[in-house]
Amino acid sequence: MTINRRQLLATLSALPAAAAAIAADFPVAPEFTAIDPRDWINSAPLHWSQLAGRVVLLDVWTFECWNCYRSFPWLRSVEARYVPRGLAVVGIHSPEFPAERERDNVRAAVKKFELQHPVMIDNDFRYWKALDNQYWPAYYLVDRKRRIRASFFGETHAGDAQAREIESAIERLLAE
Repeated sequence: MTINRRQLLATLSALPAAAAAIAADFPVAPEFTAIDPRDWINSAPLHWSQLAGRVVLLDVWTFECWNCYRSFPWLRSVEARYVPRGLAVVGIHSPEFPAERERDNVRAAVKKFELQHPVMIDNDFRYWKALDNQYWPAYYLVDRKRRIRASFFGETHAGDAQAREIESAIERLLAE
């Protein structure tokens, strides 16, 4: 099949509209809901403007969730490999049980699990609800333009199918 110059130009001119339509299908990541510095660990309150130009992995977790804390070794390995390449990780701690609402308990868990990334304490579930989340752990992958491009749910370990899928998605977004 031969494409003439006019067909090629018509096809190429349609690409921006197609790209805009695809981009419209991805929701924008909600603003971080905690503004009190006491509700942030390892960081002052974050705003998306501070993450501009970075791919972001949001990790929704709670410290008594064994699926969450058993995923931390994988998450730390992802940070070690991808943060130098432009990834940022932000934890969203949304409690399930009353003890998980205590700031000091969350801080102790962050230290225990050796989490170095910013963690927002989401005791009122405003961020959880803004994401329309239902699971612990949940991972939301946000592109450089703040669009949620993928979501993943459940315990994740280095080398398992979900880890490979998430890491492949990170690679794609970092390459964009």
